[in-house]
Amino acid sequence: MTDAIHCLWDEPGVAAVDWDHVCRELSARDKGLAKVIAAVPGSRIVPHTTHSAFESLAHSIVYQQLSGKAAATIFGRFRALYDAAGELDPRAVLKTPHRRLRSAGLSEAKALAMKDLAAHVTRGAVPSIAELRRLDPDQVVERLTVVRGVGRWTVEMLLLFRLGHPDVLPAHDLGIRKGLARVMRRRELPDPEAVIRRGERWRPWRSVASWFLWRATELPRGRSPARSP
Repeated sequence: MTDAIHCLWDEPGVAAVDWDHVCRELSARDKGLAKVIAAVPGSRIVPHTTHSAFESLAHSIVYQQLSGKAAATIFGRFRALYDAAGELDPRAVLKTPHRRLRSAGLSEAKALAMKDLAAHVTRGAVPSIAELRRLDPDQVVERLTVVRGVGRWTVEMLLLFRLGHPDVLPAHDLGIRKGLARVMRRRELPDPEAVIRRGERWRPWRSVASWFLWRATELPRGRSPARSP
């Protein structure tokens, strides 16, 4: 367990990370990443505003292997099944006929995963947001990947965008690998092991570095950072 709990943004009960200080630290440690940070000033991780671990994980399940626009449409349809202005109720999801979940645009695998997630939450097998914050990232992965359809990437998205953990590096994420290729001015994508090795420069702020790797993929080709070691 961690002794102190930090978050990438202001939230009750946790210490907010000084984003500008972290950007200066990362820029000093990695000149290639520094060029991306300079190219997108003021860029920060935008947190998910959901209160429950259930809805955050449901959100990540829907977004698996989809573009942001398509996933947002499907998640909106899924939420609309319950006319829920507040939090989604896992008990309601558990009672929903499978065909109705599919009608919202969920694939067969995602509909089954959503039911399994709702079952785990209803049984109390999924810790609360406050409880998850007190666990190390690997412990969070271990606790949550027992749910069908929830793999390491899905949990990493929860750690980054809901828990605001400052030191998460989704090394297998395609966008992260593309971003590092842009930073290094290389055509071939680095493998996850290479991402992890480079990430040693960024500890304990690998979440912030990850954010800027994603931003690197959005830069025009003419603004790609100069080749870096």
